[in-house]
Order: sequence, then structure tokens, then C-alpha cells
Amino acid sequence: MPALLDPAILFFVFGVFAGLIRSDLEIPAPIARFLSLYLLMALGLKGGFALAESGLTVSVAASLLGAVLMALLAPILGYFVLRHRVGRFDAAAIAASYGSVSAVTFLTAAQYLEDLGTPAGGHMAVALVLMESPAILVAVLIANALRTEQSARSLLPGSNAAVVTLSGPGAGSQIGRILHESLTNGSHLLLIGGLMVGMLSGESGRAVMQPFSIDLFKGMLAFFLLDMGLTVARNLSDARKAPPLLIAYAVLAPIVHAGIALALSAALRLPTTDAALLMVLSASASYIVVPAVMRQAIPEANPALYCGLSLGITFPINLLAGIPLYSWAAAVVLG
Repeated sequence: MPALLDPAILFFVFGVFAGLIRSDLEIPAPIARFLSLYLLMALGLKGGFALAESGLTVSVAASLLGAVLMALLAPILGYFVLRHRVGRFDAAAIAASYGSVSAVTFLTAAQYLEDLGTPAGGHMAVALVLMESPAILVAVLIANALRTEQSARSLLPGSNAAVVTLSGPGAGSQIGRILHESLTNGSHLLLIGGLMVGMLSGESGRAVMQPFSIDLFKGMLAFFLLDMGLTVARNLSDARKAPPLLIAYAVLAPIVHAGIALALSAALRLPTTDAALLMVLSASASYIVVPAVMRQAIPEANPALYCGLSLGITFPINLLAGIPLYSWAAAVVLG
């Protein structure tokens, strides 16, 4: 089935349309939260069942290594591209968003590959978890370095600027707290818990849970993407207010990241489906976990930029065009 005619994607498009015409259609927040938790748990279970069947192989280890490398490379590259074009704190926060990942994009891509009859390995759910936090850590370290630089400048003769810094003796504890919050995030724990349950229960667990975690998955994803379409429509105004340079970055950076991920996949000799999902993860941007952390860790940055760009521009482009494009490119280069 063509990507744009997939029911889940069509519900996303319908949600954007309903939001743009200012319909009163709304998914209650508790239901949207339940759908998110259900999808993460189901994804974890499916990944765990697959891991129980395949085990830990060299190919699995190579895919996870590729995920970690991309999680470190993408935010560093993003910061160096943006640091002289926008404020440096904004550059760090945007780089964190685009260095981290979108679980919803990953869920949609995994379902897309499954619909094509080429499901990816369950270990890629582990890659999703591994790629969330490194970008946050990189951004926090950059922000602390910037504050230290500002503090040093404020001490120069003739300067009376007061600078609040989070570097120094308290920096380690701040970074530790942020890492703890990222790694113990409820969504992460549920995903990891689902993986563990799936691995431990194996084929018997799959048979028991199939009506809940497999048969219902596509319908739940469609309902959740309807809500995401409504959310994207609400964030388009923030995205349109961004400078043209940042709008171009929101469009082009995912393609560049996906290209780097494809080259890395070829070097590591990853399976085609693993490479496709690594490209999708590398091209995605976080609009939930990272914005929540950045508001506390880098209050100097403008949330309308790093949240509006990722959700208002990058997410819909990836969902409508990126997933099939990256899957096709992986098949052409590695297939």
C-alpha cells in the first residue's frame, strides 16, 4: 500500500486538516497519554519477542553501535552548523532536538516496514532508547561551557554584567540529574520493560499477548496519529515565525543526518531494514522529552524555535515523505 494511502497516515493528514480549519475535534489528554503508553509497551513487547527469537548477534551489536555514534554525531554537527547563525543557547537546544529521536516517527516507520513484509529486528527498539539521551548531554555540556565563558567575560575590567552559571561545582550534579530524568523517563522504562517481558516470555508470551499488542497495534497507531495531526496544526504558527534559515535547517538537516546514517550503515554492513530504521531515527527530532528537559536545563533558549521546528516542520515531512524515502534509499544502496 502506498505510504500516503496508509490509513494511519491518512488519519494524521485528517488531523492536520481538522486543526487548520479550527474544528473542535479533540482527543482528551488522558486518552492520548494512554495511546502513547500502549504503543510504547506494544513496541517493546514486539521487539522483545523478536530478540528472544534471534538473540544477540554481531549484526545486532553493529546496529546498536551505529545508533550510539549517530546520537553523538548529530547534535555536535547541528551545533557547529548553527552556532554562528543563531544565538548559541538556541543552537544548543535545536541541536539537542535534532540529535535526539521521535518515538512516534519510529513507531510509524516500524509499522511501514512491517506492512511491506520486511520487519526490522526487535533490537532497533533498544536503539531508540540509546539515541534519546546523548544529544541532551551534549547540549547541557555546551550550555555550561557557554555560561562559563560568559562568566569569565563578566569578570573582565569594565564589565559589570551579572551572569548566572550552572557550571562549576554544581555542574556535575546538574548533569547527573538531567541524565537520571532522561534515563528513568516513564516512557523509556515502559519500552525497556516491554522488551524485557517479551524476551523472557518468548514465543508463549507472543501467543498470549498477540490480540492486545499485535492485532490492535495498527488501529491504535492510527488513532494516535490523528491526535498528532491536531497537535502539528497547533504548532504550525510557531514554525512559520522561525527565521528562513532555521526553516531550511528543519527541512535539510534530517536529510543530511539520514545520509550520514546510510553511509554508516554501509560501513557497518547493517541489514537493510535496520539501516532504514537507523536513517529514520537519525532524521527524526524530539518534540516531547528534549523540550521538557531543555526548558529546565537551557532556559536561555527559545522553546518556540526548537519545539516549533521539530513538531511543525520536521515531524510531518518525515511522516509523509521521509519514511518511504529513507526505506527506498536503504534498499537501493544496501539491498
